[in-house]
Amino acid sequence: MNSRNGRIMVALDFPSAAEANGCLQSLAGTGVYVKIGMQLYYAEGPDYVRQIKEKGHSVFLDIKVHDIPNTAKGAMQSVVGLGVDMVNVHVAGGRKMMEAAREGLEKGTPAGKKRPLLIGVTQLTSTTEQMMNNEVGIAGTVEDCVVRYARLAQEAGLDGVVASPKEVPLIKEACGPSFLTVTPGIRPKGTDAGDQHRITTPEEAFRLGSDYIVIGRAITQAQDPKQALFNILETVNRQ
Repeated sequence: MNSRNGRIMVALDFPSAAEANGCLQSLAGTGVYVKIGMQLYYAEGPDYVRQIKEKGHSVFLDIKVHDIPNTAKGAMQSVVGLGVDMVNVHVAGGRKMMEAAREGLEKGTPAGKKRPLLIGVTQLTSTTEQMMNNEVGIAGTVEDCVVRYARLAQEAGLDGVVASPKEVPLIKEACGPSFLTVTPGIRPKGTDAGDQHRITTPEEAFRLGSDYIVIGRAITQAQDPKQALFNILETVNRQ
């Protein structure tokens, strides 16, 4: 497989293990990174995450922890036991919460093992400036907020952030090239934007500097998910 294959995360946004397993079976042999979000995690629980790991997949557990520092710390200690490769928290929880979450991962990780990557959610790709200003009460542009949150996440010792691909150049400029960016809001040409607003194509996301891109429905709902993935890989590797 090509070098960018491990940087594409397939979002298993399914209501049951049976449906998720059907998709994974069709993607067998591709080596894609798997993202397990709240819908599937709440339906099937931690044992299902362990099963996915046993199948050899890297796993991003997308549960967006946002709680008091002590609870976030405990949650991360539990997450380590699942063997996930990446997990996230909401940057809006503040520096102390993020530091506690990182400490929980470090405390739970066995000696000699590398802890899971800890990523902070900045602003969801469904967020618009009007929503952020008038509903959430955060002034300024979405880009300004994302960069401020990225700096805060870096100060708290996180490995990177979740953001729109369009904000990646600003994040890299503010936090350096090694600070990871995980970018949802990816839509291949000709696919529906759905409920997301700050979106790009896969090739544009990589061109902007995304370290990982998250793709869901364009692959998982395709008639042939493996072929859909290969089509995306062919496109991004031409640039």
